[in-house]
Amino acid sequence: MSTFTKPLGRPCWQRLHPLSAAAALVLGMWASNAMAQQSVPPGDESTEEEPTSTEQGQTPLDESFGLKTHQEWVRETRRKALEDTKWDVQVRSYYLDREKYDDTDSTAWALGGSVGFKTGYFRERFAFGATGYGSAPLYAPDDKDGTLLLKPGQEAYAVLGELYGEFLVTEDIRLSLGRRAIDTPYINRNDSRMTPNTFQAATVQGLHGGDEGRPEWRWGGGYFDEIKERNSDDFVSMSRDAGATVERGVYALGGNYKMGDFSFGAVDYYSNDIINIFYTEAKYGVPLGEKTKLNFALQYSDQQATGDNLLRGDDFEARQWGAKAELGWRGALLTAGYTAASGDTNMQNPWSGYPGYTSVQVEDFNRDGEDAWLLRAAYNFQTVKGMSIYGLYVDGSTPEAPGQFAKDEYDFNWQWTIGEGVLKGLMLRLRYAHVEQSDPADTDLDDLRIMVYYDPPSL
Repeated sequence: MSTFTKPLGRPCWQRLHPLSAAAALVLGMWASNAMAQQSVPPGDESTEEEPTSTEQGQTPLDESFGLKTHQEWVRETRRKALEDTKWDVQVRSYYLDREKYDDTDSTAWALGGSVGFKTGYFRERFAFGATGYGSAPLYAPDDKDGTLLLKPGQEAYAVLGELYGEFLVTEDIRLSLGRRAIDTPYINRNDSRMTPNTFQAATVQGLHGGDEGRPEWRWGGGYFDEIKERNSDDFVSMSRDAGATVERGVYALGGNYKMGDFSFGAVDYYSNDIINIFYTEAKYGVPLGEKTKLNFALQYSDQQATGDNLLRGDDFEARQWGAKAELGWRGALLTAGYTAASGDTNMQNPWSGYPGYTSVQVEDFNRDGEDAWLLRAAYNFQTVKGMSIYGLYVDGSTPEAPGQFAKDEYDFNWQWTIGEGVLKGLMLRLRYAHVEQSDPADTDLDDLRIMVYYDPPSL
């Protein structure tokens, strides 16, 4: 996160870049026209999926270690080699403009995406896959670097981010070797720019039950040797990516149990001489009616130095706990969350998006001694399939370290994923964040993102 400062100026909505404001207006006009064309007849209140408070780039523990359901897992294992090879192609256009605390800008507009495939299973035992990623500048001033849409220096890049083999130990257990994307709370894709994180690793994952009313067990473990960061074309040691000058990998092991509306899980990440991260989370849902539900969640993270303390040169510890309550009704979701960080240093997340309940578009609110409250309201439109909005506010306290100040963040998000018609496969998303810092100069930050993703439906 940036620590620069900038005097408080005009209201946040007046500081939008002219190109950004124009693009937002065009998207809004397009959406209004499409709403008229795609309206669902009165009385049809179906939606494609329920709203969620999970931020872009995060992976919940109960969605870690593989596919979302046991049925999807079984269908994957029954595919037939070459004739069932699955291709994934996505085109991305992404504009990001961040006016930082010191009144400098990071701005870029990029075009790129990914092309990849995964085969079916040869002899019902072995499959392999590969994915290439790339990003190129459409507008990228040299003096406005730092958006993470391009390589440092506003340079284009292309990389073979995934190249792996996958083995079926049993129908419920998979072994993977090579370079690929992984999703767990502290090692994940963090896919919030042009391309995701991917990892060179050996992993094993299992998914058992979860159908016909049975409990669902997810588990996974492995060794992660290297990471390709979101805006890089190189794989580097996990420890070097965390900031150490030596090369160490990370061992990970975890699992999650789910039965009905209750789930509980934990995962541990250990890097010798670098860091140990432990994370646990529990969730419970209480149905209040046919279309009303109250959900509760608790999380806890603990981080400590290990061995010879080669990450920082000294011993350290940090922890954060959080609680969240959500009320869902039809297409609406109201969320309240709280987190508190303590220890003798800030929390770290070198290989993922941060999993904290108050981690949002710009700030993670995970500095030592920092408490944060979140209020969030989201709505999935009932009359326009695939369209959703949310707004949120996070109030953060002053952390322990001298020279750091309390921050408040306001976010707005509009998204439309088109699932039918000639535009099927197109996703439009507008994200805006305003952060106020309570330093003597009352500085602030503005962050605008416009994303257009396209997944060709025929592939």
